[in-house]
Amino acid sequence: MAFENISQNGMNYVTLRQLINDYIITLDGDDYTANASDSAIRNFALRGIREFGFDVTSRIKSLKLDIQSNGTVILPDDYVDLIKVGSIGSDGIVRVFNQNKNINYSREIKQDLTAGTTDDADVAINDDTTSTADSGGGPLDIDSNLILDRKDAKSATNNSSDSDVFDNFMFQGGIGRLYGAGGAKAPGAYRVNLDQNRLEIDTNSASEIVLEYIADEARSTNPVIHVYAEEALRSYIYYKLCERKSTVPAGEKARARAEYYNERRKAKARLGNFTKNEALKVLRKNFMLAPKY
Repeated sequence: MAFENISQNGMNYVTLRQLINDYIITLDGDDYTANASDSAIRNFALRGIREFGFDVTSRIKSLKLDIQSNGTVILPDDYVDLIKVGSIGSDGIVRVFNQNKNINYSREIKQDLTAGTTDDADVAINDDTTSTADSGGGPLDIDSNLILDRKDAKSATNNSSDSDVFDNFMFQGGIGRLYGAGGAKAPGAYRVNLDQNRLEIDTNSASEIVLEYIADEARSTNPVIHVYAEEALRSYIYYKLCERKSTVPAGEKARARAEYYNERRKAKARLGNFTKNEALKVLRKNFMLAPKY
């Protein structure tokens, strides 16, 4: 079988058209799916690529997207699920945002007018404004970024220059003075708004974000499948074609189903190969220096 050059994906991927042509060539006259149309084979192949993309051959994409004036970012057309959102620092490293489910969805909200007004009409709050006030539609800044000063545990600082450290660390010597300091500091926050197909962003340090997500490969102009999952996709096509035919014996349908799930299991194991060194790194990830007597 001659593989066509897929420069944008590498030689470890097979195109959908290539796989369909090869599948049709291998069909025999007495095959249960010999009379299947090209359109039916293509339909099941696309469904298989989409199904595999969820948990077998996930197609990861990374895009740099501008934050709009109302603090939102439109999700790509092939978006399936989010992996991470962040902004690029001056050193080229992506700083990951935290998820904040308290960010306003910036959608139209109905509120009852308080007593004393002439009527009980509702007030509509639209999402055209960038204001972060309660009456605005932009994402609300829920977190205040205030850090308690360890010197008296009463005052707080909102100075951006030292917002990540305590005063007693800066001015009273830095040795051993950050034990117990909280983590989870991030340059921004986000909330996924699937109803309007966008992200609500809360950040003052970036005008664009880096979005890493699982993409729907079936919606691309030239769908591909990894060579490790090629045989599993063939088995999926055959299984689905047999499943919809009443003339195929139940025993053959059961055999096709078992073969498909076996090939799927092998593809998942090959693509998710977990080495000994990776296991050691996971075990040692939380090892850290600590004071000892």
